[in-house]
Amino acid sequence: MRILITGATGLIGSKLSTLCREEGIKVNYLTTSKSKIKNYDDYQGFYWDPKNEVIEGGCLKDVHTIVHLAGASIAEPWSDSYKKTIIKSRTQTAALLHKTLSENSHQVENFISASAIGVYPSSLEKLYFEDDKVVADNFVGEVVEKWEAAADNFESLGLDVAKIRVGLVLAKDGGMLEKIKKPISLNMGAALGSGKQWQSWIHIDDLAGIFLFAIKNQLTGIYNAVAPNPVTNKELTKELASIMGKSVWLPNVPPFALKALLGEMSQIVLSSQLVSSEKIESAGYNFNYTNFSRALADLT
Repeated sequence: MRILITGATGLIGSKLSTLCREEGIKVNYLTTSKSKIKNYDDYQGFYWDPKNEVIEGGCLKDVHTIVHLAGASIAEPWSDSYKKTIIKSRTQTAALLHKTLSENSHQVENFISASAIGVYPSSLEKLYFEDDKVVADNFVGEVVEKWEAAADNFESLGLDVAKIRVGLVLAKDGGMLEKIKKPISLNMGAALGSGKQWQSWIHIDDLAGIFLFAIKNQLTGIYNAVAPNPVTNKELTKELASIMGKSVWLPNVPPFALKALLGEMSQIVLSSQLVSSEKIESAGYNFNYTNFSRALADLT
């Protein structure tokens, strides 16, 4: 079996590529950096330039599944121009893949796209499932709506489509954990806003595992990629500080301060998403990390 991955050298993609190769699944990957191209039998890189609709021939050879992980980080300042970059990096890349498939013979049957739980409106009480149709009335909601619409377009080519809504990723290098650890390491850690907002997290091993599960089982539809036991922001901060041997002595950072510091991007840390993992578990995925403390201990 051979798959094609976009964003294969990023946080999720690199972990998924390793898992696939360990399982005997060969990986083709697209990269905008020619220096990152490698050429092994089970791991072959191909150059693409989505802005100019350039994609290297041969990337689809023997490929049955495409995993679309490419997308600019949302954890950078949201200038008007960068907000456009965030959306285009997800939709423009998908459009080029769609165009390439429509104009060439191929064996692709499945399209699996990353997405985000930020699509769900902020709530301290509502438990969200995949069939909830409401969309957050903010920039992240807009991004996810356009991101998933770009994925749904592949159904017009006869492909089965799966969308994996990713929670807050815990990883050693990159992801949410790295940013939260910095102030705590300086004994400057504090809960954000009320501290009551829900953080539906997932260990990087489980996140890559869910994508692998989706590939092997040819999943279709929407799946939340979050661990079964969400925590509040206050719980997250205290647990991480404890494992790092640090104290949390500062008062909560008030919303107005976060908005002054981060602007519109403050919605990322102030929003509360309590998200269910029931659907992916019912499909047969078994989590390696269901306990937040154990997940943190593994990574720190």
